[in-house]
Amino acid sequence: MGYRGQVLTNPVTGERFIFHATSDDTAGQLLEFDLVVEPHGRVPGGHVHPGQQESFEVLDGTVKFRKGLRTVIANPGDLVVVEPGTYHRFANAADTTAVVRCRVEPALRMEELFETVAALAVEGRTMRSGLPKPLDLALFMREFQHEVAAPVMPGLVQAVMAPLASLAARRGLDERYELRHRVHRVPALV
Repeated sequence: MGYRGQVLTNPVTGERFIFHATSDDTAGQLLEFDLVVEPHGRVPGGHVHPGQQESFEVLDGTVKFRKGLRTVIANPGDLVVVEPGTYHRFANAADTTAVVRCRVEPALRMEELFETVAALAVEGRTMRSGLPKPLDLALFMREFQHEVAAPVMPGLVQAVMAPLASLAARRGLDERYELRHRVHRVPALV
């Protein structure tokens, strides 16, 4: 579970997350963080958030967003709002570091999602794009299905990923998720 002041680094994508307000701080309503993106850094892949709105305020640098069918170049002071269900991706568009203030509403489990993808990158379990390798991706998509979805035909992607997730679980790759579920499980009342 993320905490205010936590810093996560994804060495593959060139992203650094600095949490300012977490789900715990805001009763699940908001996650607010600065995203520091190194030159040529980018989000691992295009995606949608089924039930969350993301807002990106560029504080420093230049960021290129793909939002739906539009390309947006954002500079300091610009705000890009991505409504739930809208395809998006972004990258640093300059040779200098970019800093973006991000707000995710509601927070859901986005802190855990970011922690997981950063850990997978550090462990060498991602592709060069930053996306988890196929078996890890299947588990990741299953675990964070309320936070992130494939940009096209999510039902079909989910159907294809289900057998891969089962295979990954049989190989023990789901240990990080199983441990998290055991830690957060509430004992039954007698």
